Amino acid sequence: MSGHTTLAPAGTAAKRKEARTVILSSYLGSTIEFYDFLLYATAAAVAFPKVFFAGTDEWVGVVAAYATFAAGYVARPLGGVIFGHFGDKVGRKGMLIISMAMMGIASTLIGLIPGAGVIGPWGAVILVLLRVCQGIAVGGEWGGAALMALEHADPRRRGFAASFVNAGAPTGAVLGTVVMGIFSALPQDAFLAWGWRVPFLLSFLLLIVGMFVRLRVSESPIFAEAVAKEVAQATTKRKIPLLEVLRRPKALIMIMFAGAAGFGLQVVLPTFSVTYAVSKGAPQQGVLYAFAGASAISIIFVLLGGRLSDRFGRRPVMIAGLALFIAYLFPMFGMLGSGNVGLVFVAFTVALVLHSSLYGPLAAFVSEQFGTTSRYTGAAVGYQLATLIGAGFTPGILAGLYKDSGQSIVPVVVFLSVMALVSIVFIALTRESKNNDLTTVR
Repeated sequence: MSGHTTLAPAGTAAKRKEARTVILSSYLGSTIEFYDFLLYATAAAVAFPKVFFAGTDEWVGVVAAYATFAAGYVARPLGGVIFGHFGDKVGRKGMLIISMAMMGIASTLIGLIPGAGVIGPWGAVILVLLRVCQGIAVGGEWGGAALMALEHADPRRRGFAASFVNAGAPTGAVLGTVVMGIFSALPQDAFLAWGWRVPFLLSFLLLIVGMFVRLRVSESPIFAEAVAKEVAQATTKRKIPLLEVLRRPKALIMIMFAGAAGFGLQVVLPTFSVTYAVSKGAPQQGVLYAFAGASAISIIFVLLGGRLSDRFGRRPVMIAGLALFIAYLFPMFGMLGSGNVGLVFVAFTVALVLHSSLYGPLAAFVSEQFGTTSRYTGAAVGYQLATLIGAGFTPGILAGLYKDSGQSIVPVVVFLSVMALVSIVFIALTRESKNNDLTTVR
């Protein structure tokens, strides 16, 4: 770490203070981004089927709404490529500012789209386009935020530092679900007419707060050192980050399948599980608040998962979480289908606590697989491909399986279990990364 002294603030105390500031910025930025991104998931469960797909069968509308939800996940790898390229070329900080602005504006505009009763199918078309913009933005956000936290951190606490980025996801889910829950208390007609729009319009205020925080952080010292080293070596032409990543496709493929189940299990909770619980008689607002409360509890466990991975390694902690989640799937859906809000809350809480042991170490696990000058691209693309195959189509697939099986939960559990088993295998086959030297440019 001695090579960083000319680039980092003078003195150990100053470095630690700067690291804390960067980690806080990454956490807040991730919270805002995922408030916007996951708010869409909640709206897809409780509003979009009736606003943009009115006149269809209930579960057909749900499947259609989840299809628009998937568009964001399809776009996320593209965001990883675009923002990753420039993040590895010109720096992490600038890309994070652009990604946040893009997300905030797209989310605000979603709240202004007229429903099917006003502009017919064009409402759904505009919805998909803005969802794609959301996907591109979050595809660029995660990689930059994770790397800023990781590359500023003490090497012995990288898992814990990077876990703050992933802790932003449940924090954003809490904010989005609580706000949507408040407005879902309106009479149904008012909620569908304008109530669901307010949480999206509030994104603009969050954008202002996020920009204020993000503009105050410094560039990654490890990235700055790597660029300086290339200049000192008289490198005439810097390599294209994506091509560098594709030269080692094994790392990308392993990460993609290792992380897929984490995102599949994560996204099934605010989408299919919410719809399922409400369809079994639980009140909609109560279910939303139950999920929000469980998400709030899970934040500390995401950080704990990252901390445990610093001690025991990324792989053992992640595999344990997935194995326990498989065993828990049938009891979880049993409680979700009880119609009792208390049991629904327990179901969500246990599920998210188990998921945290996978999700907490994931940011460090993914980012540590790549060299400095291609790390943004590799981490962002690998992570977003994992979200695409794990989460992008899962809500729609589960809704289809449930509908086509005569509303049996068995095929849903089988699908999620197989997905989790695949990820366990790929995590086990991926090398342990907690002791990797991040200053090495591979």
